[in-house]
Amino acid sequence: MTRAAALRLLTPLSDLLFPRLCPICEAETEDEGLCGPCWREARFFEGPELCEACGVPAEAPLWPETRRLCPDCFKRPPPWERGRAAMAYRGAGRALALALKRADRLEAAPLMARWMARAAGPLLEECEAVAPASAHWRRTLRRRFDPAAELARALARLGGKPYRPEWLRRLRATPSQGGLTAEERRANLVGAFAVPERFRAEIRGRRVLIVDDVSTTGATLGAAAQALTAAGARVDVLAFARVWDAEEDAE
Repeated sequence: MTRAAALRLLTPLSDLLFPRLCPICEAETEDEGLCGPCWREARFFEGPELCEACGVPAEAPLWPETRRLCPDCFKRPPPWERGRAAMAYRGAGRALALALKRADRLEAAPLMARWMARAAGPLLEECEAVAPASAHWRRTLRRRFDPAAELARALARLGGKPYRPEWLRRLRATPSQGGLTAEERRANLVGAFAVPERFRAEIRGRRVLIVDDVSTTGATLGAAAQALTAAGARVDVLAFARVWDAEEDAE
């Protein structure tokens, strides 16, 4: 009997011993995904009518030759080329992001990464490396893991791309972004990332996909993108969840 056949025979037993659970509410599910009620609360960013810079729904441009941009990205173009997000930071998207970040639900990372890979499309296909917008080492030590790094590692594996966490170094532990305005968030992150000198030659001319778990105003991704761009990289960004409504706050 082959190993694959043996695993197929054992699958029903493993399901009985270790039933699949929804990563949000822990209700039993038929597959490795969300239960029905949680799925109905999921808002995915899909289709062609998305902002090319951040991935939220956007109106068609007035002129065919211009990029499709949301009002925020039109008024303040971000320091990267293309951007996407898998879900809106509300309902199931918010619950999943917080389950990973605050409840240590690392088993949710592969599912979240699969949705991110689908949202990324050509950004993942065309990149030459994946780098997380990592937290400072002291915050990672307190939390015991880095959500952005977990998602970036899983995404790189899915896409068959090199995972390069060492390319971006978080220089300082910035205060919490919760409650800050967009301008305050950007000011809070000025100079927060740097590219170590020993990697600059390797990075120059490469297309790099920066990954984060949640993007509110894009301040963290922007600071990371500026550091890599200054090192000569071409940068795209991808978040699992993006704050879309002004009243939502990723804290």
